[in-house]
Amino acid sequence: MRSTAQPLRLSTAAAGFEAEFAARLHWSAETDVAIEQRVADILVDVKQRGDAAVLEYTARFDGLERSSVQNLELTQAELKIAFERLPKAQRAALEAAAHRVRQYHVAQKKASGESWSYRDEDGSLLGQKVTPLDRVGIYVPGGKAAYPSSVLMNAIPAHVAGVQEIIMMVPTPVRGSLATGGSGGATATQGERNELVLAAAYVAGVTRAFTIGGAQAVAALAYGTATVPRVDKITGPGNAYVASAKKHVFGTVGIDMIAGPSEILVLADGSTPAEWVAMDLFSQAEHDELAQSILLCPDADYIDLVQAEIDRLLPTMPRAAIIAKSLNDRGALIHTRSMEEACAISNRIAPEHLEVSSTEPHRWEPLLKHAGAIFLGAYTSESLGDYCAGPNHVLPTSGTARFSSPLGVYDFQKRSSLIEVSAAGAQTLGAIAAELAYGEGLHAHARAAELRLTDVPPMRTPE
Repeated sequence: MRSTAQPLRLSTAAAGFEAEFAARLHWSAETDVAIEQRVADILVDVKQRGDAAVLEYTARFDGLERSSVQNLELTQAELKIAFERLPKAQRAALEAAAHRVRQYHVAQKKASGESWSYRDEDGSLLGQKVTPLDRVGIYVPGGKAAYPSSVLMNAIPAHVAGVQEIIMMVPTPVRGSLATGGSGGATATQGERNELVLAAAYVAGVTRAFTIGGAQAVAALAYGTATVPRVDKITGPGNAYVASAKKHVFGTVGIDMIAGPSEILVLADGSTPAEWVAMDLFSQAEHDELAQSILLCPDADYIDLVQAEIDRLLPTMPRAAIIAKSLNDRGALIHTRSMEEACAISNRIAPEHLEVSSTEPHRWEPLLKHAGAIFLGAYTSESLGDYCAGPNHVLPTSGTARFSSPLGVYDFQKRSSLIEVSAAGAQTLGAIAAELAYGEGLHAHARAAELRLTDVPPMRTPE
């Protein structure tokens, strides 16, 4: 049966727009109760039994039987071999993408990731020390859902930040296992490894890589086992079990974000070929039935052209069924009164990916406050940002771009304040601190400051 896609048609001038618009945007991030309980059980088990629990869950969910977790680790030689086996064109594309991603994050580090300090008029030093995290874990979907670009986007900024150890978890489920939707129980000497993912790990500088997935991978990274080292932060996308596990271990380790379905919002003035815009809407819809693709445009005739291109192009898409369901259930083509109104609605949505498909993208960019990434101009397709433009493709979803940022070098660094008060500075600051401390009833705080006021005894010389 041929798939058809009819995204919801809305007009901001219609009386019922607000209610229909809100209903189309709604997405619940609540995790299934059964998943939450299962994940909690796995986390406790891995925390208590370590490697033994990891082996059991890897066999149960991925169908991958191993005698030890050491046998689930990929060597640097294996990663290099995967890289060398790639077709020449694929190797060149991977290295070019990695170069651009690294170049962008090096610039990002220079702009915002350096230590600084200054001395005030009393000679006191005040500043900030920026240091990298010691060890991070990156989760990369494996098996059929393989994303080498996610390896680059997670590992390279960590590497640029100065992280010494980058531990990658990538499931390699056996065909027919629970992880791939089968009945489970399958065993094999090797799961479904994706050479491009392993090659990307080699190019990006991953330190260690394990063929472990799911909640057990997150647990192993968060708590550590006899074989898997405990990390300081976990980043990277995953299924509902991975997302739930990351929520559970937050506080024990840092995490990047809890990602929802992928999103694209296109602001179009009607000048871009309708075929381009239709395909850009497809580019997110093909990810997942829950993905959201929205067009905002003040030209009703142009919206008709985009719908006609959707109808024409959909049968040519290998993932047509997924695209159709995504567009039918969550897509929207919205006729606005103006581009200014379209920008205002975009800020309300705070999309993950925002394309400004216009002849004057820089006219509208100042009006746009909330988006994970903004793609300016008709030639800037969102897919270029996914793979090789340079900026990170790990972006806030579900409206969280109102208060969250893309993954970056800063996510793999921490900041320590530097304070060195001079003897002269202590006279001024001590009086201020003592007054406020007495006001709070904290007398030891006040006395500690007062002891450093005038008539300070000479400092003792250490032996």
